[in-house]
Amino acid sequence: MSEMLLQIPLDIPDVQIETFDVTAKKGMVITVRSTCKGTTCRQCKKPIEKFYGYDKEITLRHLPIFEKPVWIKVRPKRYQCPYCDKGPTTTQRCSWYDQKSPHTKAYEQWVLRDLINSTITDISIKRGINEAAVEGIINRHIHQEVDWQAIQCIPLIGLDEIALKKGHKDFVVIISAINEFEEKCILAVLPDRKKETVKKFLRSIPTEIKSTIQRACVDMYEGYSNAVYEEISNAEVIVDRFHVAKNYRSCADKARIKEMKSLKSTLSGDDYAELKGVMWIYRKSWLTLDDKQQTKLLLLFGHAPNLKQVYIYREALTGIFEKDLSKTQAEIELNTWIEQVKELELTCFNPFIQTFQNWKNEITNYFIRRETSGFVEGLNNKIKVIKRRCYGIYDVGRLFQHIWLDIEGRRLFGYA
Repeated sequence: MSEMLLQIPLDIPDVQIETFDVTAKKGMVITVRSTCKGTTCRQCKKPIEKFYGYDKEITLRHLPIFEKPVWIKVRPKRYQCPYCDKGPTTTQRCSWYDQKSPHTKAYEQWVLRDLINSTITDISIKRGINEAAVEGIINRHIHQEVDWQAIQCIPLIGLDEIALKKGHKDFVVIISAINEFEEKCILAVLPDRKKETVKKFLRSIPTEIKSTIQRACVDMYEGYSNAVYEEISNAEVIVDRFHVAKNYRSCADKARIKEMKSLKSTLSGDDYAELKGVMWIYRKSWLTLDDKQQTKLLLLFGHAPNLKQVYIYREALTGIFEKDLSKTQAEIELNTWIEQVKELELTCFNPFIQTFQNWKNEITNYFIRRETSGFVEGLNNKIKVIKRRCYGIYDVGRLFQHIWLDIEGRRLFGYA
């Protein structure tokens, strides 16, 4: 019976295999020779082809074969320059490895794919390389700040902060964007949320890219909005609907808490016990409740009629944001809502009314294109996962690299 041969590509261009050793303790060792001729003189930068021998042998980690480690050995060729004085020699640099790396480029791309949604420690253990080597791979391929040459157009940016440490006010600012292909991208991780820090970054955006920024989604922090107004004057500032809803729903929640404290002191133990679990029911829309939940909510309203009005107007406000309104129509409906709330003396909404008066233009800008910073909130959730996965990352440059890899790595390193 004839032997069957299995051919496995090395994924290395312009080399010829000379020998291979499958008995080595550290794995398979393959010795190759470059088939490329010539190089570029390190002094005059001209092409040279006068062969001058070989440099010392180097060994590079390569992609495993059948889960067995593979090492590539090569002696780089040297060439002498006929154009420069004293004929200096230059070592040929092949395209498949980096001079400063102990790995082939194919191996490093493989490690980067592994790092998506993983940690340096995990990859170090799984692949049998030390953590410093993994960090070196990251630093060689991923910048610690945005590469503006890779960006052409960012119509929408978002600014939000996230705490690096639980229970501490150690905030960093995450600036992200949606590009012309509707893809998320990370632009910056800033060390603090000061207005000047944000302005400095916005000022650093290349002019041709800055001119493409049409809209900026922010929360209700004047440092962000003022920084955008001052540095990107043509951008439309939008206060995210999520933060608006959080504000007025908090008002309704505080009214419920106040009424429940009052009911606890006035109702009998049995009557108050019937209201158990009403907090979560009260927070939901009427149409999402089942019959049992609606009955319990009506029971609450029977004991506290004021809460019924608060609930109705909270849902009415949500309804306004759900409607397909123009900016002008939205202003009219929101102003009408405020007048009705004042007439009914639902003072629990006063904080929201004051907020709306302060941010009316930015809040109603939402109705122009109905854009939100949902992509920012989604990114923040991803960052929280990264922090938990990595047991905390306190270096903003390293955090930027992990965010960039998780967002763009799937597309750039071969994942769907």
